Amino acid sequence: MNIFLAQQNYHIGNFEANTAKIINAIREAEQQGADLIVFPELCVCGYPPRDFLEFEDFIARSYAAIDEIKTHTSRIAVLVGAPHRNPNPEGKDLFNAAWFLHEGEVKQVIHKTLLPTYDVFDEHRYFEPGFEWRVIPFKGKKLAVTICEDIWNLGDNPLYRICPMDQLMAQEPDVMINLSASPFDYNHDESRREIIRANVLKYRLPMYYCNTVGSQTEIVFDGGSMVFDADGNIALQMPYFTEATGSFDLGKLPKATATGGNPIPKATTLEELSFDHNIDRIYEAIVLGIRDYFGKMGFKQAILGSSGGIDSAVTLALAVDALGKENVRAILMPSPYSTEHSVDDAIALSRNLENPYDVIRINNIYECFLDTLDPFFHGLPFNVAEENTQSRIRGNLLMALSNKFGYILLNTSNKSELSTGYGTLYGDMAGGLSVLGDVYKMQVYALARYINRNREIIPGNIIEKAPSAELRPNQKDSDSLPDYAVLDRILYQYIERTQGPREIIARGYDAALVARTLKMVNTNEYKRNQFCPIIRVSSKAFGVGRRVPIVGKYLS
Repeated sequence: MNIFLAQQNYHIGNFEANTAKIINAIREAEQQGADLIVFPELCVCGYPPRDFLEFEDFIARSYAAIDEIKTHTSRIAVLVGAPHRNPNPEGKDLFNAAWFLHEGEVKQVIHKTLLPTYDVFDEHRYFEPGFEWRVIPFKGKKLAVTICEDIWNLGDNPLYRICPMDQLMAQEPDVMINLSASPFDYNHDESRREIIRANVLKYRLPMYYCNTVGSQTEIVFDGGSMVFDADGNIALQMPYFTEATGSFDLGKLPKATATGGNPIPKATTLEELSFDHNIDRIYEAIVLGIRDYFGKMGFKQAILGSSGGIDSAVTLALAVDALGKENVRAILMPSPYSTEHSVDDAIALSRNLENPYDVIRINNIYECFLDTLDPFFHGLPFNVAEENTQSRIRGNLLMALSNKFGYILLNTSNKSELSTGYGTLYGDMAGGLSVLGDVYKMQVYALARYINRNREIIPGNIIEKAPSAELRPNQKDSDSLPDYAVLDRILYQYIERTQGPREIIARGYDAALVARTLKMVNTNEYKRNQFCPIIRVSSKAFGVGRRVPIVGKYLS
């Protein structure tokens, strides 16, 4: 049995485009002699559809797409993911389902059993868990079909009380097939391979694993679909961050042996943040995130503030890669406290990237603001109010150009700044999409080195100089924040690994610094709550996957 995997990039709610893409892949597979083609989870409507699932019209369109797709299955079988109505009045109205289509008919529908409700997932909000488990008979074989999370309930601390494959094994299946929408983070590829292999070795069956690819606002799916033989060896590995099809004949996969096959390196969550870990994958994920956000929203051009600092430099380089140099406009907005070398560095960067740039000095605007506010400031000394005025002027200028020419403003704040509140609401925190909001400062430096791996794109001075907001004379980030090399590791322990102060201090970090850092994180939730969507590359990004009260009294 020749089984194809179609790793595709879908557009949520774009049933016409998704259906056409699925049908094209069916035709390609049929021409290449496939018996069965497998698509990812909820491919018909796109994942995650979220509250669109509450609209009957949305479900009706999904059913209409299934009706169209099944007309192309006279000579080939198809497994596609789509919502399925629950015929019972009890429970949720929908199942997350895999539809088995063949000979122009819906032959069988498999329901997802394990519904993730953590981090970016909220499937219990919409779906009823499956409660029947049946293999699919096809061409003399029995297919054990599962959906994404259904294969993840292994290990010492299972999240659910049941394993669908345990139920299916009583029917003596010949192969496992998993339709997935598994998001990228810089630890997840290793853990994904480990969990697939754990299933293979537990049940002594080969597995065909089909994952989606592409970005849906903040969530990036990296593909990497694969086929494992019954000994846990990878027989087929598909590419990451790009659409692809691949196939492997089930009959050519070797049977399980007593030895269990070659080991795959065991995945472990990073106990300490490694700044260079999978930096190439982080780069690819962010580029895909920018490109898909613009492409799926119908946007063409981006604008950003280019300060001559590391964050805006890396953001600009990523955007140029994603959108093309002619589609990214950099605006340099020096104030009275900007150094000339920062302006020169920003100009050199744009010349290296060959993107359009403009210089708009804000000195006069800033003085006008100060003169206007002076009677109301009552002679109080210069402080953060005057500093932030500069940032908000820049935000206003960028948004004015955005409105006039249809640019989308890219935000340049990094995760270290967002964590600690080191940013100005309605100023440098403005934007339509956050490029680096899930990347710690030291990872930003690693990205810069990666961008410069073949030639100098980001000028060396930008990478080497001490970071500064340049909102007052001789200002440095270190005036307000701990050293980033230490700060980022504390933040990682608290945010990604959910470690409390005692656990973090036990790792050797200064108690006062830990208390100060955690307080900064929790007291600045109100700022992040007003922030734009962030491209997610870690296991815990700010946004839909992290739900922390704004008005709370914990470590604050």
